Amino acid sequence: MKLIYIIGPFRAENVWLIEQNIRRAEEAALKLWKNGFAVICPHTNTHFFAGSIPDENFLTGYLEILKRCDAALCIEGYTTSIGSCNEINFCKDKKIDYYTEIESLIYDLTE
Repeated sequence: MKLIYIIGPFRAENVWLIEQNIRRAEEAALKLWKNGFAVICPHTNTHFFAGSIPDENFLTGYLEILKRCDAALCIEGYTTSIGSCNEINFCKDKKIDYYTEIESLIYDLTE
């Protein structure tokens, strides 16, 4: 089973927009799970921890998790997120495939 990491914005101007970012990530994660992938969705893993530790701890920790994934999926808004751009650069550096279209990922990686 391939392990996929969701890349996309979390932070936003207000709680409502943060929740929208989380929902988009959840939708993508569920679709991937339904197609036979295991999924790491940072948006849902630690979103209630916001403010409890410095953001840098999460950002560094998630790069460690991303390093162990087979591929990543970029969701809507990823180009405007500093954290997402850092994750994409990390993928490039570590030669981890990343996709901007969920259907392409499913097609390419379905066993």
